[in-house]
Amino acid sequence: MIHIIITSYNEPNSTRIAINKFLNQNIKEKYKIIVADPFPEIEEMILNEFKGKVEYFADPDEGKSYCLNILFNKLYSDDKNDIIIMSDGDVFASENAVNEILKLFKDPKIGAVTGRPISLDKKDNKYGYWSHFLLDVGAHEISRKERFAKGEFLECSGYLFAIRNGVIKEIPTDVAEDTVIPYLFYKKGYKIGYADKALVYVKWPDNFKDWIKQKKRAADSHNKLIKRYPDFPKVKSFFNEIFKGVSFRVLRYPKNAKEYYWTLLLYFSRLYMWLSLFYDNKLRKKSYEDGWRENLSVESTRLK
Repeated sequence: MIHIIITSYNEPNSTRIAINKFLNQNIKEKYKIIVADPFPEIEEMILNEFKGKVEYFADPDEGKSYCLNILFNKLYSDDKNDIIIMSDGDVFASENAVNEILKLFKDPKIGAVTGRPISLDKKDNKYGYWSHFLLDVGAHEISRKERFAKGEFLECSGYLFAIRNGVIKEIPTDVAEDTVIPYLFYKKGYKIGYADKALVYVKWPDNFKDWIKQKKRAADSHNKLIKRYPDFPKVKSFFNEIFKGVSFRVLRYPKNAKEYYWTLLLYFSRLYMWLSLFYDNKLRKKSYEDGWRENLSVESTRLK
């Protein structure tokens, strides 16, 4: 059985599209789609438009990880051939995404599989270019494709990833689920797979305030994860970005003078993000929290 969990937050238009993107796939296994959302408007939309095809789950609105813990317990099965696929209501999976993910689970040593995020933004502006640069070079080539080929630990993308059922029932709620879940599988002896043909289309921030908010939140979650699990493999860190950031593949990505300039600005922006996060953590004692989605939301990434 395949369970597809879509976590959303009162985004009926994009959630509708996200659901249809899964329903329109030629999924060869028996599957069920569950939409988790705290708002009655989404429940009404599910009942009116997808009755009998999609199940609605009333998210208690205590954070994404809190909601997933409830669903993990609800769906728990000792059959490790059961697969749980997770995605969001504001991203869109490619037509072959599920089958590409399931291919990797044919290997019994694979415990979790991540898809590949693709930016919906155009590269003709600074923030659109940054989104493609970070996803194509950072996330795809360096953080996932290269590490998977070497059999190393890699992090998943919360936009689209999957796990075997019957392995974990609960995850910490103060760190990012797409990072801690693969780590928990890795510690149990499983490998983490990368389905680079399972695409998921994502809108990225289009202004500096939202961009910084998103990056600081992700980086802070990693810091907490390392404190909780000191042996956590450091895939993302300030020093990793410095030493791996300046490389041939990074320098060959820009195609013209404007893109080289944007790349240089990205380096300084990432440096500012790390310094700002240090200031928040050490001086303001401010840190990542999972439960307050509205306060932590990045408005420019919400699809209209």
